[in-house]
Amino acid sequence: MFNVSHLRCEYRINPIGLDVKSPRLSWQLQSDRRNCMQSAYQIQLSISEDFDEIAWDSGKINTDQSIHVELNHFQPSPRTRYYYRILAWDDAGSDSGWSETAYFEMGLMDSHNKWQAEWITAQPSDDGDTSCPRMRKQFNVKQPVTSARIYVTALGLYELHMNNTRVGEDYFTPGWTSYRKRLQYQTYDVTHLLQDGQNTLGANLGDGWYRGYLGWNKEREIFGSTSALLLELHMKYADGSEECILSNGDWTAAPSAIRMSDIYMGETYDARMESDWSDSSQTNWSPVNVLEHPKDIIVAQENVPVTQVEQLQPIALLTTPQGDRVIDMGQNMVGWVRFSIQGEAGQTVELHHAEILDHQGNFYTDNLRAAKQCIRYTCKGDGVESFEPHFTFQGFRYVKLVGFPEHVRLDEFTGIVLHSNMEQTGQFSCSSPLVNQLHHNILWGQKGNFLDVPTDCPQRDERLGWTGDAQMFIRTSSYLMNTAPFFTKWLRDLEADQGKDGGIPFFVPDLRSSTSEGWGDTSHSSAAWGDAAVICPWTIYEMYGDARLLAEQYESMKQWIEYIHVQGDNPYLWNTGFHFGDWLGLDSKPDSYVGATDTDYVATAFYAYSVSLTQKAAEVLGKTDDAEYFKELHTNIVHAFRNEFVTPAGKIAVPTQTAHVLALQFDLLDATARTRAVDQLAKLVKEAGNHLTTGFVGTPYLNPVLSDAGLHDLAYTLLFQEDYPSWLYQVTQGATTVWEHWDGIKEDGSLWSADMNSFNHYAYGAIGEWLYRYVAGIRSDEHQPGFRMVHIEPQPGPGLDWVEASLETMYGQVASSWHRLAEGEMEIRVHIPANTRGTVRLPGAAAQIVLEQGKPLDQLDQMSGVQDIQNIEDDVEVTLGSGSYQFTYKDTNAKKDRDVQEATLTESV
Repeated sequence: MFNVSHLRCEYRINPIGLDVKSPRLSWQLQSDRRNCMQSAYQIQLSISEDFDEIAWDSGKINTDQSIHVELNHFQPSPRTRYYYRILAWDDAGSDSGWSETAYFEMGLMDSHNKWQAEWITAQPSDDGDTSCPRMRKQFNVKQPVTSARIYVTALGLYELHMNNTRVGEDYFTPGWTSYRKRLQYQTYDVTHLLQDGQNTLGANLGDGWYRGYLGWNKEREIFGSTSALLLELHMKYADGSEECILSNGDWTAAPSAIRMSDIYMGETYDARMESDWSDSSQTNWSPVNVLEHPKDIIVAQENVPVTQVEQLQPIALLTTPQGDRVIDMGQNMVGWVRFSIQGEAGQTVELHHAEILDHQGNFYTDNLRAAKQCIRYTCKGDGVESFEPHFTFQGFRYVKLVGFPEHVRLDEFTGIVLHSNMEQTGQFSCSSPLVNQLHHNILWGQKGNFLDVPTDCPQRDERLGWTGDAQMFIRTSSYLMNTAPFFTKWLRDLEADQGKDGGIPFFVPDLRSSTSEGWGDTSHSSAAWGDAAVICPWTIYEMYGDARLLAEQYESMKQWIEYIHVQGDNPYLWNTGFHFGDWLGLDSKPDSYVGATDTDYVATAFYAYSVSLTQKAAEVLGKTDDAEYFKELHTNIVHAFRNEFVTPAGKIAVPTQTAHVLALQFDLLDATARTRAVDQLAKLVKEAGNHLTTGFVGTPYLNPVLSDAGLHDLAYTLLFQEDYPSWLYQVTQGATTVWEHWDGIKEDGSLWSADMNSFNHYAYGAIGEWLYRYVAGIRSDEHQPGFRMVHIEPQPGPGLDWVEASLETMYGQVASSWHRLAEGEMEIRVHIPANTRGTVRLPGAAAQIVLEQGKPLDQLDQMSGVQDIQNIEDDVEVTLGSGSYQFTYKDTNAKKDRDVQEATLTESV
């Protein structure tokens, strides 16, 4: 069996509305033969699904490339659908046969030159009405329509309806971008929604991020003061003619039943004001105004859309000590509640949302600060009514009911989970239920905070795209889900908001004008936060092999380095400006959020790290002169770092866990100082009672550094601590997401300060990388990125009997598991996808007695998939072709010191 599957264009299945000049195709190979590699491919594009009209044919291309394949010399046309199929040959000469057919469809392309429509907005209200406006256009269809597409964007948020049916499954469109510089549009296929005769096209508009509340200064209209719509409906008729319906002065507008909607505050809805979109008897429709606003900033949808991803049913209806009726969803989630009610006309009910109950069991909202998170619904009174919001989302587990009938049923309420619809790629489970819950919490932290931008938290009056949080978590997030389109869009906003001097805002999209208060004369460019400009594109390159994004972001990376380079008097130290430092480090001074690690130390360490990554990017992109420049710059920074922060005897002068972690992680020490730093880090951890004291900066690297330094058991000890401070402390306190503070809920049940106490804050969830990369052992290779070369190096440790993990890469699924068997045996199973190779490192195995079915491993033929065997210290590293493998070896040492006496490679799994 050999075939081609999982066809993708720009990471997506059958996308429409693409504006890229050269779309890239990717596919996976399936084979029941080990060691299967692609030797050639052929791509065909067609205008017709049956391939009667071939638009482009690559011919047979002799290459093993199967991801990010650009369609060389193919020039796509706007608003055109192309069907494609793939034929591949393997290295044994077999062909796959043609794959199933997939397609991609181009958008407007060069949109600022193509938009014929006009921006339209509702006339201002004289009575202070704050309702969300609705707009409509009625038109006739006089002959059969073969194809109809809507291209649409808005200032604010929009929700489309065609003939009283909601258009599409996307929410919070057009998304949150750096609105002054970039604005996305979406494309919808509405062919099936059109009808003969009269049709009504309608749109609700919401304030959203564009003109609603943003930040903690209670400011509105940061990006603009007027919501507006820009829309084109292109219809193709059976006779070959075309017609366009455009937003223009012919449209009409009216108030809607959505009386107020705001990201932070919630939504107010009066069902008595509902009306059919096509009802011509309504008298409150008035002409729209045409608005002058740029179109040259409009780009096609880049990220995957926000959708309703899953539904949760509540687990309990509670009555609190204060007498409130509260629904428990059983999970801290992000989205909203869909509910049903039968009430009298004019009866108003409210849903209030909170993450936790306090230690007395009462509904707790103090940590929301100014965000109300309240849904108000007024009944129309004609039987059972159902409602869900439109332009707001809440972060919550608990819902307080106000004004509802005395008797409510849990099945009348459903939690609707919303986030950017990224494919879940990672799976992890182990023998510890607490660690499994931790993994669950990390995943749900990502679900809750990856809603169009990587927000810090989803509940209070913040919800901003903090750069530091994003770079700290990006590798973990890319194990859990396919984040490439998500970060592609966000990094383009980061570049758009980058200052002319190369500085990077604290959060992207930037609200700089309204939120600089408290940070002196600057609200940008903190070390470890601004470094997202370098760390994020490099990580996406390594995890997905996306060299195009790396090339696209390269100038931004360079500008960030140059920004740092000109700070202060010494170009090789960063010792000026404001920095968050090791944010929320437990070794901070009283009444301070900044950990004890010197901020100049943190800044210079990240300076060195970002320069090293930019050097690597230059090498990948063939920029030899740049690579040499950054290599020399890195050498000078490391030298300056050692002179400033390391004593002549090799001791780090900053006595914190984070200081030692960063120096080791970023390879800033010579051999002598490195040995001393490892010993000192172990001492610092043990002096803290085998607990961490790190904050946002040090925590992501702590366990990886310990494992790399040979202190893997100590890393396991940190993982399994259940008292404060630890990851599992939160789990034992009932957390279902990751907290902002190690002690958001203290051991006595009291709460951390309400001014900054999120219970869904993913930064500390960066431990997820260690679970996948070290415990399960699934590693990428920066020299063969995207898991073209798979490294599996499981590191069993005390406290776990088994681990199973997998990752859906661009090439297919990588899997790694290990189990402790009876009588001291260890079993390791791996899967390497077709068209890749891998290495598996077996701890303590002796190569000469590794066997498969009684055969010496080094005498196996190529059909076995084994390509090479090497002894590395006490381990054996086996190089494998694709396929599934199972290794077992016997460990007779009761202390599990990896004194392996036997190892066998058993039959293919």
